[in-house]
Amino acid sequence: MTTTKDYLHLHFIVVVWGFTAILGLLVSIPAVEMVFYRTLIAFLALGILLNFRGVSFHIGPVDLIKIILTGILMGAHWIFFFASARVSTASVSLVGFATLAFWTSLLEPWIIKRKIRWFEVLLGLLVLVGLYIIFSFDFAYSWGLVLAIISAVLASLFTVINSTFIKKHHPLLIMFYEMIGACLGIVIFFPIYLNYFSQYATLQLHLLPLDWFYIGILSLICTVYAYTASIYLMKKISPFAINLTVNLEPVYGIILAVMIFGEKEKMTTAFYLGTVFILASVFIYPVLTRYLAGKNLKQI
Repeated sequence: MTTTKDYLHLHFIVVVWGFTAILGLLVSIPAVEMVFYRTLIAFLALGILLNFRGVSFHIGPVDLIKIILTGILMGAHWIFFFASARVSTASVSLVGFATLAFWTSLLEPWIIKRKIRWFEVLLGLLVLVGLYIIFSFDFAYSWGLVLAIISAVLASLFTVINSTFIKKHHPLLIMFYEMIGACLGIVIFFPIYLNYFSQYATLQLHLLPLDWFYIGILSLICTVYAYTASIYLMKKISPFAINLTVNLEPVYGIILAVMIFGEKEKMTTAFYLGTVFILASVFIYPVLTRYLAGKNLKQI
């Protein structure tokens, strides 16, 4: 039976996820090194958790390779997301990430071979209108929004791919190997990063005491805890209610960013108008999905 406590727990998890962009700004080292530490700590913690629960680590070689490659996509998503916040603001990165549902509506039919739904196309156009409004005015953080949108595309891609894994393997086991893939992918990327993208001659791996604290929250609270807790809540709360609540992530994140960073997070009227269009599509999507599913069921 679902209780008020369960719904409050779900909202708390969404607030935690909305806090990630803010944490990314508080850490002193660059985004790539920060994601390396996040994935390293997360996979070690997940390994301990899986061992404690007695879950087998065995996965077939073909699926293992696929999951590790998906983990590389996840790591890239986090790098783009945090880099977006660094070159712009937490609010900008969260708005760009809010286009996730639009990209998923395009990628899911292609990957799992289903028909494109007409209302997804319309909602996608609503997202594009919101982005056009933001970019058409003298928007100072265009590069940050572009990075956030790339982050959303990568997130939608690995989310759809994960939906095919979840039917065969334990969710925590999938995440364990994806964190290994993300961490290894970043290590392989390090030489390219230093030669072409980093402003420093060497990797910035020295962490201040506060950096350990913030990255610890990112790894253990925002990743291991939030992901594990959301899985268990799926047994009590309907997928519709969960998806609708998760859509509040950019809203919570923007509110928190304004509270913490103040004037830096305040944007132009055009930015907020475009954001309304993007968030409208995000909220309308699950409502339309539920309505049309019920209508089809009545016809049957």
